[in-house]
Amino acid sequence: MAGFQAVELAPLPPGLSPERLAKALARHELTVVSIHGDLPTPANIEHWARITQMCRCRKIIWHGWPRDSRYDSAVGLRDLIASCNAAGNLAREHGLEFGLHNHWWEFELLEGVLSIRTLHEELHLDIFWQLDVYWARTAGFDPAGAVSELGSRLGSIHWKDGPAVYGQPMTALGHGTIDVPRILNALTHPVDWVIELDECASDPLEAARQSLEYLEARTS
Repeated sequence: MAGFQAVELAPLPPGLSPERLAKALARHELTVVSIHGDLPTPANIEHWARITQMCRCRKIIWHGWPRDSRYDSAVGLRDLIASCNAAGNLAREHGLEFGLHNHWWEFELLEGVLSIRTLHEELHLDIFWQLDVYWARTAGFDPAGAVSELGSRLGSIHWKDGPAVYGQPMTALGHGTIDVPRILNALTHPVDWVIELDECASDPLEAARQSLEYLEARTS
């Protein structure tokens, strides 16, 4: 697995059960650092509980895709925040940690304020952010500045590199516009690192391996 010992899970495709996935991960000696999925609700929390138990991972993250229409207005955003806080409470009741993943629209202005700043101020303190530095840069925001602003709420980073233009393919770290050393210098506490390449300009597994080596060379 290109030197990786852990992975982050995305929503499972049809036909792949949590039990079958857990067996495959164990066979390859891979642990799970976090799991992406839909916003936890009473209707799906048992599914969340099942997959987290099978994969021995307590960290669940709302992928936030596609863009929620509640980002269109301040009233809508506060309704979204209420839904996220309810999801966080539900997760905690089931012994899980709950976080959010950003794209570019959280870094857009809504009535003069960045949506991510409103979220940061009003989300329950137990909810963490998985900061996707590439999408922050795509929105025109400084990822290192986002790291500093989120502070102790930052629990995970999605690493990827490339032109930081939506619709253009991504690259291995060190081959694009993301200032990785500056982001690393902004970190004040350990967080999970996840290398993700949504659309890759080269072989994605090889790009992932190169990205891992790039990070290790700058943190060893």
